[in-house]
Amino acid sequence: MVNKKPTSHCHSEPPEAAQTLLALMHAQGEVARLSEREQLFSSLLDSVNAVLWAFDWESRQVLYVSPAYERIFGRPAGLLLADYNQWRDSIYPDDLEYAERSLAEVLVKGAVEDREYRIIDANGKVRWLSDKCFINQQTDNSHRVIVVGMAEDITEKKLLEGELQRLATTDVLTQSSNRWHFFDSAEQAFESARRDQTPLAFLLLDIDDFKQINDTYGHQMGDSVLQRIADTGKAVLRRGDLFGRIGGEEFAAVFPGCTPQIAQQIAERLQREIQRLSFSHEQQTFGVSVSQGLTGMTDDDKTLDSLFARADAAMYQAKRQGKNQIVIG
Repeated sequence: MVNKKPTSHCHSEPPEAAQTLLALMHAQGEVARLSEREQLFSSLLDSVNAVLWAFDWESRQVLYVSPAYERIFGRPAGLLLADYNQWRDSIYPDDLEYAERSLAEVLVKGAVEDREYRIIDANGKVRWLSDKCFINQQTDNSHRVIVVGMAEDITEKKLLEGELQRLATTDVLTQSSNRWHFFDSAEQAFESARRDQTPLAFLLLDIDDFKQINDTYGHQMGDSVLQRIADTGKAVLRRGDLFGRIGGEEFAAVFPGCTPQIAQQIAERLQREIQRLSFSHEQQTFGVSVSQGLTGMTDDDKTLDSLFARADAAMYQAKRQGKNQIVIG
């Protein structure tokens, strides 16, 4: 008798029930992996301090907005998804025209990466956004124009830039324009006056006997004198006039669109207001005076330097003539 070997089932197909079980286990594994990826993706979106968004250009509908929207704008995302005007209405009024125009440029350029504008959040706080956007190329031949973008909150950066700008252009002691900023602004005013053929006046002001004030009452009191005169100058001058500290005890002003007669009236008022100032030091009270040189632009003036030179000469003439006066150059 021939002994038959038992038939091996090692390579046979599993029963139908087993196949179903394996399929279910595989599906559950895929679901778990998808869930993990979704959780990871959601976690990443939550950690990004920028608003990711998608917008249907034709229907004017926001298709997607990331969780940062509610943190930055302080408004529910659901309201925005229901009405695009929620975003539009939050834009700072002065920036609305630019924000809409620059967004429309994406249709021509395909991408716009230099948009910066302000919004007002739900608490009334003004925030700066850097909002980059580009056209998302559709693969379903639907011809829908979908704009996607990323709006980053750059408020702190803007505040820092503003502070750096202030430090670069402001005299620390008097909080008026420093020499560099004053002459840079004065050059622009001069060129505008020449181009438009409008009047312009230039004033130099020097505190009389300032060294004696420092020597008698100390440098701290000297600093106080400089600050009070700067405050007086800023109070007397008109909106649009330029004023700055250009040297130790020397200040300058430019009056755009101002005739010599009006400029003289401003200088005289400044002279009177400075004469009214009173300072006290160790039960001693004293006042200060200034010498001023004033000149107006003429057709012969080709550069700001010529006005500065005439005003400077007039100011020193005021010094020679006894101080505490205005000389027209």
